[in-house]
Order: sequence, then structure tokens, then C-alpha cells
Amino acid sequence: MSAQILPGATLGVLGGGQLGRMFCVAARTMGYRVVVLDPDPYCGAGMIADLHIKADYTDQAALQEMAGQCDAITLEFENIPSESVRFITDKTTVYPVAESLEIAQNRDLEKQFAKKAGLQPVPYFALMQESDLQQAASEVGFPAILKSNTLGYDGKGQYVVNDLSELSDAYDQVGKVDCVLEKKVNIRCEVSAIVARNAQAELASFPVSENQHRNGVLHMSIVPARVDDRVAQKAIDGASVLADAMSYVGILAVEFFVSDDGVLYFNEMAPRPHNSGHYSKDACVTSQFEQQVRMMCGLKPGDTRLMSPVVMVNMLGDLWLPNWADIFAQNNIKLHLYGKTEARPGRKMGHFNVLAEDVESALVVAEGVFTRLSGN
Repeated sequence: MSAQILPGATLGVLGGGQLGRMFCVAARTMGYRVVVLDPDPYCGAGMIADLHIKADYTDQAALQEMAGQCDAITLEFENIPSESVRFITDKTTVYPVAESLEIAQNRDLEKQFAKKAGLQPVPYFALMQESDLQQAASEVGFPAILKSNTLGYDGKGQYVVNDLSELSDAYDQVGKVDCVLEKKVNIRCEVSAIVARNAQAELASFPVSENQHRNGVLHMSIVPARVDDRVAQKAIDGASVLADAMSYVGILAVEFFVSDDGVLYFNEMAPRPHNSGHYSKDACVTSQFEQQVRMMCGLKPGDTRLMSPVVMVNMLGDLWLPNWADIFAQNNIKLHLYGKTEARPGRKMGHFNVLAEDVESALVVAEGVFTRLSGN
């Protein structure tokens, strides 16, 4: 892309969930029209887009309609069929490209790619058939984690196994699809590095977040991460290397494990804005969603400076409906709801950001409010 795409143009997003919704808010604030394609007639992004095309991601007529209206299109999440991305690529500008999407959609491929780029994945074995179980067990050892290669997120398609019998049972439960068996390492914490890259290869990185999970779902992100500067910079460098290696355009989030002995292991990447980057909406000069708009439009990356220590807390359907007064009683909390009409256990309904003079003060408020909201 040589020419910049400027306000007044129309941008598209495949996917209408909370990430698409926050993209729409950023794009419309910056003066762009927005088209959303999503089969859900009540999706959060569709409610605030200029146009919501209610169709499946594989509907070629709908994709053709979207491409005809949009100067550029991006993706809300990585499980958009890559064939759909290829279909519209010759009709309008699409970022990220299908090749990047296909790497991120497959755990084995992304680990191979990361390793080739010089990053260090957790020791693992690629399982493609039942006869591989014994060799996988011998090479990786136990305890280990079996993960399906595709369609796994928020802990789905993952099983902790402690011996060959449990591995065999887990392989049956996952449907005997292609998997990776990862060594279970002692983890001190997980961190995320989010980088932005445009078609001119200009790159910017966000402050590294420290992530805490509950039941496989991100619960809280702490920024700045409580790791030493060397580890944080290594995570940013690793994410940047991956972005350059793919000639990536857009927002790329990369998760790493920090082991008890200080080793930084590559975990996985997401070719989109990430839950662990939601803190940027209130705590950074430029949010990850404004940055997404900038990257797909060929604009200069925005300033990513952290203006305040922050703790982001996910709000799931488990605690719905919360006591809103408890949130608004605090003068340093920013609430973000996703416009979802139905609350379900584990479903992400919103998040709040606590800003304070230091991380520990933000944590005290965040943990106190969450405890009261959840009734624990």
C-alpha cells in the first residue's frame, strides 16, 4: 500500500464481537465509516457500525459486497477462514494477510515459525496420529499439556496429563485431531508483548503486561509487568522479530511464559488486538484499537507511552449483573462494556481499568472491587 487511507474512507472488520466493537469506536472517532460482517444480528460491533452485513464469513456474495464498499479490511479474530481472506484480497486491501493468519491458526505451525525466527517455544512434540503417543510421551515427559492445533483459546482444547494413560484419554477427548504435547514447565508468570507494524515496516511496541488467568481465561493484566527490564525487552524484541519475519501489517500480540529460572518461552501469538492490551484504552497515549486503524491505513504508529500504571480486570458472565455503584464509587476506574445481550458463564461481557500512581495501589483497588462484584 503506497497511499495513506485517510478519514472519510470506509474500513471493514470481519467479526463483530468486543474486539470488532472497540475497533469500530476507534475508527469512527477518527472519522472513518465502518462496515462489519458478522452472522450474529445482535453482535456488539454491528450495533455501532455504519453498516452491518449479517452473513457467514464464507458467504462470497457478502464478502464481495463488503470488499466493494471498503478501502481496507481487517480481522477481529484469527479463526476467520483464511479462504475468505484470500477471496477478498484481490478486491481490496486486507490486513493481516492470509499467510499470517494461517500461521497463527495452527499451534504447530506457529511454534515452528517462532523457532525459525529465533524464539524459544516450550519443549513440545507434534502429534498427528495415535501411534505418536508413545514417542511424544518419551520425548516430552510428564507432566505435560495436550493442546489441539486449531480452534483452541481461553483454555479450550487443552488437557493437563500426568502419564501415558491420561494422554491417551485426552487424545480421545479432543477427537484425535492434530495436537501438540507441551512440557509443563514451572511458570513464574505469563507476559504479553503487543507490537504494531505498518506496510512501510514502521514498528511500535506497547508496554509489556503481566497476565493472570482463572479457569483458562484471562482474569487480570498488570502494567507495567513485574518482571525485570531485560525480560520485558526480550519479549518486545521477540514479538518485533515475528512481525518483521511475516512482513506483518496490523497489531500482533505475543504471549510468553517466564519460567522460575528466568527463561522466556514463546507460547502463542494472535494476529489482532488482544485482551491483555485492553489497558491501553485508558493508560496509553494511543490505544491498541486506534493503532490498528493507523496500521491498516498506512499511517505513522501512534505514541504508545504508558501514562499511568494500570490493572485491567475482565468481567465475565459469571458475575452478571454486577453492582455498578461499586465501580462508580471509585474515581480511578474506567468501565468498558461490550454491548452483549446475553450473559453466560465464562463469556466476556466487559472489563474495567484501574489507574493509580503505582501498580500495587491499582492492584488493591482492582482486587477489592472484583471480590465485591463476585460476592467472594
